[in-house]
Amino acid sequence: MKQAKFSLLRSGSVVSAMTLLSRILGFVRDQVFAYTFGAGSLTDAFLVAFKIPNFLRRLFAEGAFAQSFVPVFSEYKETRSPDALRALATQVSGTLGWIVLLLSIAGSLCAPALINLFAPGFENGGERATTATALLRITFPYLFFISLVAYCGSVLNTFQRFAVPAFTPVLLNVCLITAALWGRHFFEIPVTALAWGVFAAGLTQLLFQLPSLYKLGLLTMPKWGWADSGVQKILKLMLPAILGSSVGQINLLLDTIIASFLVAGSLSWLYFADRLVEFPLGIFGIAIATVILPRLSAAHSTDKQGDFNNTMSWGFRTATLLALPSAAALLILAAPLIATLFGYGEFQPDDVRMSAWALRAYALALPGLVMVKIFAPGFFARQNTRTPVRIGIIAMVSNMAYNIILVGLLMLAGVPIAHAGLALATALSANQNAFMLYRRLKKDNIYILQNQDTATLYRALLATSVMALVIVLINPTIDAWLAMQAIERASHLAVIICAATLAYGTTLFAAGFRLANYRT
Repeated sequence: MKQAKFSLLRSGSVVSAMTLLSRILGFVRDQVFAYTFGAGSLTDAFLVAFKIPNFLRRLFAEGAFAQSFVPVFSEYKETRSPDALRALATQVSGTLGWIVLLLSIAGSLCAPALINLFAPGFENGGERATTATALLRITFPYLFFISLVAYCGSVLNTFQRFAVPAFTPVLLNVCLITAALWGRHFFEIPVTALAWGVFAAGLTQLLFQLPSLYKLGLLTMPKWGWADSGVQKILKLMLPAILGSSVGQINLLLDTIIASFLVAGSLSWLYFADRLVEFPLGIFGIAIATVILPRLSAAHSTDKQGDFNNTMSWGFRTATLLALPSAAALLILAAPLIATLFGYGEFQPDDVRMSAWALRAYALALPGLVMVKIFAPGFFARQNTRTPVRIGIIAMVSNMAYNIILVGLLMLAGVPIAHAGLALATALSANQNAFMLYRRLKKDNIYILQNQDTATLYRALLATSVMALVIVLINPTIDAWLAMQAIERASHLAVIICAATLAYGTTLFAAGFRLANYRT
């Protein structure tokens, strides 16, 4: 098992490194967005036009499809012949391709209705609704390309080829940065360039992954294979997994619907705050989930319960050590982070303050969001999608109730931060989802926290508390941050992050944590 854990650590590091590069470019992209377009109505229109196909991507491609396909594909890889594996790849790619192609065409044709559905607060016939409709017709084909990208990435991950799929999102950021800085000059409505950037990014990412599939001998001519037994097995797992693995995405769209009724800029404030939470979530939350799912699937297929339990434990401890300090830092440094990264050009000081309120609330969601990524694969690897579905539906309904209650209370109180209620509702439902998943894992005797897991949790809580105190003591006021120039903000933030990291690491060491013991 020692070798397996080193492999997990190495694989996780590869995915994290590539994701870090993507997230850094993502921040550059968002800085370009904020500086160039600000947080106005046209930015809101693009965000909705991008969020709809992006939501479906995460729902079908990265969510239900990937978590249903990998266990079945791993089972074929471990127990069937190479020809059977190649035949499954042929049938799955063809069936998936035709379904998402038809869905993309339908989505483009029904763009006005979709905008009315997902952003009903956009005034009918107004600037935001008209622009969002036009942009959605351009961005919707992205769903076709990126779904096939997810298929290719799932195949590569099953073969422990993590680098190429993890690097692929970098190309999205490159395309959008290019569109924002160069392409906007060619359109009467500048944000139209961003929509074409999304289209180009989908095609580029697909072409980038095909050579790696060819090297594995799995780049075959896709065929429609709805009746194939392997395809049917994946589809049966997908149907309930569509909700169970993507509750967070559904909640975000519910936030979009409600935010469309709030003051202009609310969607943008939530977007920039969410981007900062997505940074640690992608670097280690999604990275850990990516590397443990194939291993959990293989352990279950070969009836190696010890490997299964140890992999779950490794995922929990790794996530705990990283999620808790990240959440605390985002909570306390919300305004400095927003000001330093986005507070320039058209992104005004009031936008910084409003986005910071959303980030403080979203920070509370990070532990739950990460743990869902760890616990859900425990079910999916066992080809059990019904349990996460039931729990996901409960969390989604709860989120709707939290949205109405929190936004309503903030609006009744007359405070201008009703959008933060949406972020806080997301935090409550995410942590509820994670708790319910673990409770069921424990009840079914699939995974129970071990002594080393609880010890890691207590040490991380202690170290995070010390780190938070250090940040509070050396963090200037928001007015002081806004008065600084860009270089001064960055240098101050770097000093605080270094001091916080030192405090966290030192406290962990003093509490008895040793990396050598963690690896064994």
